[in-house]
Amino acid sequence: MKPGFFILFITSLLFLASCGNADQADYIITANTIWTGSDDQPMVEAIAIKGNRILAVGTYSEVDSHRGANTEIIDAGNGMVVPGFIDNHTHFNRAGELLMGINLLDVSDSDALRERVSETQDRLPDGMWMTGGMWGAYEQWAMGDTGSEREDREPWKPHKHDIDDLTPETPVLLHRWDREMFLANTFVLEQEGIDCNWEGVECEEGEPTGILYPAAAERVLDRIPERTLDQRLAEARLALERLAENGVTTIHDITGATQMRVFQELKRRGELTARINARPTLDKWEELAEVGIEHGFGDEWLRIGGLKGFVDGIMGNSTARFYEPYLTTGEVGSWRPMMYPPGNMKELIVNADAHGLWPHVHAIGDHAIDSLLTLFEHAIEVNGEKERRFRMIHTQVLSDGDVANRLADLGIIAEMQPYHAIDDMRWMEERIGERSRWAYAFKTLHDAGVMLSFGSDWPGTNASWYPSSAVQGIYAAVTRQTLDGEPEGGWFPEERIDVETALRAYTVNNAYAAGEEHFKGTLEPGMVADIAILSNSLFDVAPSDIKDVTVIYTFVDGVPVFERE
Repeated sequence: MKPGFFILFITSLLFLASCGNADQADYIITANTIWTGSDDQPMVEAIAIKGNRILAVGTYSEVDSHRGANTEIIDAGNGMVVPGFIDNHTHFNRAGELLMGINLLDVSDSDALRERVSETQDRLPDGMWMTGGMWGAYEQWAMGDTGSEREDREPWKPHKHDIDDLTPETPVLLHRWDREMFLANTFVLEQEGIDCNWEGVECEEGEPTGILYPAAAERVLDRIPERTLDQRLAEARLALERLAENGVTTIHDITGATQMRVFQELKRRGELTARINARPTLDKWEELAEVGIEHGFGDEWLRIGGLKGFVDGIMGNSTARFYEPYLTTGEVGSWRPMMYPPGNMKELIVNADAHGLWPHVHAIGDHAIDSLLTLFEHAIEVNGEKERRFRMIHTQVLSDGDVANRLADLGIIAEMQPYHAIDDMRWMEERIGERSRWAYAFKTLHDAGVMLSFGSDWPGTNASWYPSSAVQGIYAAVTRQTLDGEPEGGWFPEERIDVETALRAYTVNNAYAAGEEHFKGTLEPGMVADIAILSNSLFDVAPSDIKDVTVIYTFVDGVPVFERE
């Protein structure tokens, strides 16, 4: 054999070997149910991952051709493989605070308070204040109540003696859900020199009880040191763990400057286990535009994903804006500061849209929803046809079914959180009566042609706790029942939707809503390998059992970030 031919022969072998390695999967996943989210091939038998991308999908034999000596096989059996869940609405920094700190939303007695304080004390870093908690949010209506068992009683009031022995050297300043009452332990009372001469200090027999009212609490809050970067990173790691446990691989987060720095540091350290669509507030449009930032600035891990605006308040404290008054307060709710002076919100939306930034605006009450639609319509008329994906955040209470047609005609995406429906029902009808029929109108919106985008609003408001579980969100949208299965048949059951519609709203639709459908949201070759593997098929279990389905594997960027034992 001539030397030149020999070299050519060896080179050819090396080339063929390299081609073989390029097609060799790192992972092959099989299951009885693999839902890709693709219109062309919605169900397949197997999926192959190479690096951070989907290499192949198809039948067992088609995908098995990518098996190599180092390929790891995961057989999910009767489980279900789906694209990683995308959560359209989180408050990540507050979730981290509650996971590292203390969550008292469902606490309204001393025994439960002591239990939570003790748990928190065990994980709190040295020197860090124990703050917040928001006790009593479920005091009148228990978690999971449908509104039929409201308790009228004097609100529970804690005492410093409930927690002093548990926190001898930890500064504690907790507050009730409405921030009208605070609890300080003796350590804080002595450290800050709080006595009965202060305005807003409750005393018994000349001694502070630990209860502070806003006038006194504000003086203490001003003295609490800012959390360090290390503390914020520790909170963020706990929050990322919770997302991974729930198969959530991307969040659309309401992100301030401090939290943006935390995300950047986690990314720099290689510690992000979920992709972040950061959403500053709408009033920041000019600062972003001045330096040339448009929607989608960033990379596949961390990017600008929209600007959040606010039209009205929330249902939790009866400030969502309605045409007719609340039955309980006699008020119609309120407009948020961005609506002032008159015309300000119109300018914010028009200018952001004109500069390639996508407004995502909060509207809950029927008057707020109609007003925001008019503002969106004006921006479309002024700026003309262009790439835009306006989102109405929450879209909670329509005035009637015709509003859904208006959203569809304007191409507005309904950014909703299904778990709201099964939590808010505990007080919704008491507050707005028959208008509740148009609350969380999933099916009406879907049938009108409105794109549904689903998420959690995790960890909730000062009046509610919302879990980060997409599976529980799907359960809520499909059944409209509490986790205890009430009411029978569902709350306004005509607004229930099917499993696949809800599943698309947590995956395919959310990728589109963010302008990311070209690289995520479906399980197709070339897409990022963000995958959730569930214990059971959502298509096969009874609707009432969906809530019990668990996530057993979560992949982000081709790497397992969670595996249930």
